[in-house]
Amino acid sequence: MSIKTEKKTIELMLSVYCSKHHGVSRDICEECGELMSYAHKRLDRCPHGDDKPSCRKCTTHCYSPDKRKRMREVMRYVGPRMLFIHPIGAIRHLIKELR
Repeated sequence: MSIKTEKKTIELMLSVYCSKHHGVSRDICEECGELMSYAHKRLDRCPHGDDKPSCRKCTTHCYSPDKRKRMREVMRYVGPRMLFIHPIGAIRHLIKELR
């Protein structure tokens, strides 16, 4: 999955999470916006580039412990719902995880 696709996925996941947990309907709150900005910066600096494995399988953990914890919360909530929100992206991710 390309870095561009990873960024779009993070944006979608944070948008869904924020709307359900923070009651924001049109955009995302400041806290989620900061997490998104952080994730985008880390993706821009990823040493693996477009050959990047999923974060769970990556040998280079580039998130700080507190940001990693927050992103895990987002992924745990949105991950199971992705099949209904964005089925193609969810299936691509599952295939990538199986490799």
